[in-house]
Amino acid sequence: MTKQATTSRRRRDDVLALPIRLDRTLRSQPQQVHGALRAGIIDGLLTPGLRLPSTRGLAEQLGVRRNAIVAAYEQLLSDGLVEARHGAGTYVAAELPAQPPAAPASNLDIRIPPRRPFALGCTLVDPVLLKRLAAASRRRIAQASPDELGYGDPRGSLHLRTQVAHYLAANRGVRCDPSCILIVSGTQHGLRLCIDALLVPGDAVWFEDPGYVASRYTLRTTGARLVPVPVDGEGIVVTSGEKADATAKAAYVTPSHQFPTGVAMSMARRIALLDWARRAGAYIFEDDYDSEYRFAGPPLTALAGIGAERVIYLGTFGKTLFAGLRLGYVVVPPPLVARVVAARAAQDRFPPVFMQDALADLMADGVIAAHMRRMRPRYRQARDVVAEALAAQARGCLHLAAPAQGLHLLATLPPGAPKGAAKLIRERAGIECRLLSDARIVQRGPDGFILGYSGFAAKDLADAAGRLGRAAQEVLRELQPSGIQKA
Repeated sequence: MTKQATTSRRRRDDVLALPIRLDRTLRSQPQQVHGALRAGIIDGLLTPGLRLPSTRGLAEQLGVRRNAIVAAYEQLLSDGLVEARHGAGTYVAAELPAQPPAAPASNLDIRIPPRRPFALGCTLVDPVLLKRLAAASRRRIAQASPDELGYGDPRGSLHLRTQVAHYLAANRGVRCDPSCILIVSGTQHGLRLCIDALLVPGDAVWFEDPGYVASRYTLRTTGARLVPVPVDGEGIVVTSGEKADATAKAAYVTPSHQFPTGVAMSMARRIALLDWARRAGAYIFEDDYDSEYRFAGPPLTALAGIGAERVIYLGTFGKTLFAGLRLGYVVVPPPLVARVVAARAAQDRFPPVFMQDALADLMADGVIAAHMRRMRPRYRQARDVVAEALAAQARGCLHLAAPAQGLHLLATLPPGAPKGAAKLIRERAGIECRLLSDARIVQRGPDGFILGYSGFAAKDLADAAGRLGRAAQEVLRELQPSGIQKA
């Protein structure tokens, strides 16, 4: 055959230009070609039985090396998406899986809370701590033993569990063995794990009203039936819970620093709650929310410190250090450990052991305690800045509850404020915060604002508080022209 005839035949073979485009972000040419051809076949652009160009012809069309086409064709053969016919070339497979109709584009908007004054869950960045944590992490990874590179104990690092046990005994009055502690990715992870292990869908759970919104969502997604129980100046009203459902299987509480009111549960209420749990055979989920930062006096004794046999204690390093650390812990009564560990092993494992051990090293060396001593006066100052600015600008239009601990405060509207006023005030002020009504299951009493003050510069807090105070005056004056009932 002459050279001219060979060229003419090659042109007839390769006349088809494939409607595909390469993803040049992939570094490997074979991956680029394989991905483009696979997508074309699966999407129906390259129909069953279609003869594909020769490797040389497609390489010229796409501007890649010929061996990239060869490798891509071989991979497609392994995938079962093409067929090689001896002496005839490569064809799209005659039988392909049926493709479902194209789904409409998702409009799901996953909203990440902005880091702006009054947003909750923010902490100050401490360069000293970050440097020490980075050094400890590098050291732990470099010196890891073969056992530390495996899956390990589903409860998590023994080193960190031991340090947590020491911390809780010294600071929260909770005496527990490290064997009863599980390291988790945060409070909600620990709560979900315990609910799955100890309750069944449909079980009734007392829930503080108002209460912590994230935990309310977690409980509902597990199928728990929430029983709203009101909160007053002494914490959850146990008698109201008993009237609503005395046979509930559990109660979720934030006794040391109630969210969002900030009150500490009185000893009388603690005893009443524990007595009910013993009679009902119920569990108490104690979320020790923001208890680490107490501005006046020693830390309060945790509920688990006086009734450990019925209390499951939930704690986190997210507020002590920073949320992105994703480390928390659960203290489980000894008789329940096996059930919770079994659920843990079936669902997931623990966070990376290197970070756990690095954090434990810092706890053992006193670095975490020193960090908290540095942060405590700064957060107290932030609380005072917000309270003073609001008091000056709101001029009686907001009632302030500045707590003795924690990382947020509550500012409520006066009784009788029009419905929807809080939302209008928030929009007028241009701030980011949760409303008190968001934390309620049963809407009763005046609305208000849950204001996080940790993690922000004092000037930014003062500016935001000033805008909120002025907006409260303006909106209430517009909605109640006859006069503002002072808070």
